[in-house]
Amino acid sequence: MKKIMIVISLCFIATSLMAQTENDNIKWTAGRPDGHAPIGVMGDHVHHKGEWMFSYRFMTMDMEGLNRGNDAVSQQAVLDNYMVSPVAMTMNMHMLGAMYAPSDRFTLMLMGNIVGNDMQLVNRMGNHFKTSSSGFGDIKLSGMFKVLDMNRQSLHFTAGVSIPTGSIEQKDVTPMSAPKEMPLPYPMQNGSGTWDPNLGVTYLLQGSLLSFGSQLNGTLRLGKNDNDYRFGNQLVWNNWVATKIARFLSLSARIEGKAVGKIDGAYGQLNPMMVTTANTQNQGGEYVNAAFGTNFYIPDGTFKNIRLGIEYLFPLYQDVNGIQLKNDGSWTFGLQYSL
Repeated sequence: MKKIMIVISLCFIATSLMAQTENDNIKWTAGRPDGHAPIGVMGDHVHHKGEWMFSYRFMTMDMEGLNRGNDAVSQQAVLDNYMVSPVAMTMNMHMLGAMYAPSDRFTLMLMGNIVGNDMQLVNRMGNHFKTSSSGFGDIKLSGMFKVLDMNRQSLHFTAGVSIPTGSIEQKDVTPMSAPKEMPLPYPMQNGSGTWDPNLGVTYLLQGSLLSFGSQLNGTLRLGKNDNDYRFGNQLVWNNWVATKIARFLSLSARIEGKAVGKIDGAYGQLNPMMVTTANTQNQGGEYVNAAFGTNFYIPDGTFKNIRLGIEYLFPLYQDVNGIQLKNDGSWTFGLQYSL
């Protein structure tokens, strides 16, 4: 962790020095390929009065193998205590977004998504099977207020709420329940079931070739959902540096730190001894991820202001609560259009 903080500090200092060599009256601009954060970061920028932006993102994440804390654990060790053990999981998410600025200081953002989850499992008899869920996730509505825009720097605060539009009643047939469906464990649900406020702050700095960004976001879970539980609070800190290698192309590197709390309460229809994912003690943890990406931007012509982003994220450190599947990595592809 100490080495990561040193790298982030060096990136900030390098970008700051480059920015100071420029005219102090020049403002931060989105009109360059590194003018937006890596595509895996949301709510990184605001817009000028009257501007719209529409976006589509596709994210796919793979998990395989098991950790207890930050150490690997075998499936047999898990099956000594649970009737079923996860083997692997794939999550696919389609995300649609819209942003509109009623003023130069204030930007509204709306995000919705469609989620698809597939989990591979094995029971004590050695039988492998799969469960799946899909549908609309929770909708997020946010407002971003810009408080600084000078000397190639920008700072804005974000406040929003996650609206519980995603289902928490996902079911599937398993060998133990056939031919009936049974409720799926917590990670296989599409939404949280609770109204969750979130707060964030984003700082941006641009030099002639380098740009730097830092974003801190927190999500607070309030109350409990209709199934008598709530997911854990979440704090995410992203830092990234990007370099503009052409008018239309930039490369980026990002470090993400994440802390996620355990589930509070429990769904009475889930047996916590059946499978690790049905036990609320096996949720949340502390994570450090790294990512590399690229932004492709069209600055003029018929397709002006279209931006394509690609990013690959992979784990550096995972210290999970209880026993959980390990994150193997994720890809995010995105298309953005401003007008």
